[in-house]
Amino acid sequence: MDTFQPEKPVSAPVASGLVENVTYDEITIGQTASLSRVLDHKDIELFARVSGDTNPAHLDAAYAAETIFKGVIGHGIWSASIVSAVLGTCLPGPGAIYLSQDLRFRRPVRPGDRITATVTAKEKRDDKKIVVFGCEVVNQTGEVVLSGDATVIAPSHKVIRPRIHLHELRVLDHAGHDALLAKCQGLEPIRAAVVFPTDEVSLRGAVEAADAGLIVPLLVGPETVIRAVAERHGLDLSAAVIVPAADPVTAATVSVGLVRDGQAEALMKGNLHSDILLGEVVRRDSGLRTGRKVSHVFVMHVPGRVSSLLVTDAAVLMYPTLDEKVDIAQNAIDLAHVLGIDVPRVAVLSAVETVSSKIPSTLDAASLTVMAARGQIRGAVVDGPLAFDNAVDPEAARIKGIKSEVAGRADILLVPNFEAGNMVAKELSKIAQADGAGVVMGARCPIVLTSRSDDERTRVASCAVAVLVAHARRGG
Repeated sequence: MDTFQPEKPVSAPVASGLVENVTYDEITIGQTASLSRVLDHKDIELFARVSGDTNPAHLDAAYAAETIFKGVIGHGIWSASIVSAVLGTCLPGPGAIYLSQDLRFRRPVRPGDRITATVTAKEKRDDKKIVVFGCEVVNQTGEVVLSGDATVIAPSHKVIRPRIHLHELRVLDHAGHDALLAKCQGLEPIRAAVVFPTDEVSLRGAVEAADAGLIVPLLVGPETVIRAVAERHGLDLSAAVIVPAADPVTAATVSVGLVRDGQAEALMKGNLHSDILLGEVVRRDSGLRTGRKVSHVFVMHVPGRVSSLLVTDAAVLMYPTLDEKVDIAQNAIDLAHVLGIDVPRVAVLSAVETVSSKIPSTLDAASLTVMAARGQIRGAVVDGPLAFDNAVDPEAARIKGIKSEVAGRADILLVPNFEAGNMVAKELSKIAQADGAGVVMGARCPIVLTSRSDDERTRVASCAVAVLVAHARRGG
């Protein structure tokens, strides 16, 4: 937050939300003005994006630790920009023309530092209405981080204008997929049966996952078609094995068989309908059933959140019963453990946070909360019903007076049905700019069940989730 500390009492225009300059004739030698601001990492990144200055001394903690910066990530240029802000908005203010500066950087500025820039009029030149200002910037402990002089042409006419209030800017963090890939570093690639990859998107996703060292792709489908797609789009199949299958149903059957025989540790949906693949997965005699229902989990990396947000089930079980929601919850909890969330907080969502016989989802939520407390759902803290806002926003939970270990801090959102889940996931993706990945849990292997509209980046990230699940099962 900026604070303006003028030498003289604040005038009425400033107090009323206006900005008023100080003309050349009004400036007196010794007159001062100041601005204070706290530096954070977002400021450094925004400055780097605007200026193109991506010096690792400012942005890379590892580099700073290895050099003369001794772990200090800061930005001296940023402190100089505060001097410009004082001159342009306070003294002399609007109408000033910045001619030159002679500034010396004395100490680094660190994220979290509150710096105060002060300019003091020290020389006036009447012929061209030039004013030389002494400039000093100090941190919160009073240490000088910058000093020097700035020369400006002061305005000759009075200016009083509404103070401009900028909208808050957010730096969107899209490192979520990178974080998933980083978790897979050093892990052996898994053999994944890619079911009917007969279009560019699904085949490219498999090839790029192989290039990333995540999978050894077993391409299950018509060889002539797969090779033709690869040649048409310049895809290298040298790392892949093609397993012949004439049509989508046969490809699904063969792929499930590869998992049952131990030749594959994951399934990856290609150019076929999800129902065909999952129909083979849940087939009683030859499928990949376990003691649970299969369910889908979205792994969403939402800008501004430190950890992943899991949304379930938005793709497989359309209108789950209470018993099916127990499996949905447990599948998501197991995935959260794989992703490093030791005790995930599960918010069972509804439209409201109070139990009502008129809203069945609130009854299910209350039941799931009790079932978790009695050990029928393991490895997590479960609470519901919770509305979306008070599940993810601590302030919303506080205002509603909700006292809960989950409210405002949910790791997993268990939705009432797939319609609600699909809306939540797509709103997070399209409006909140979240990165998403997805996997089906509850079968004998993880299943990458991406949408036909998903790009290769999402498919690769989903493969990374499957790799983590497969290796966790090896360890188990």
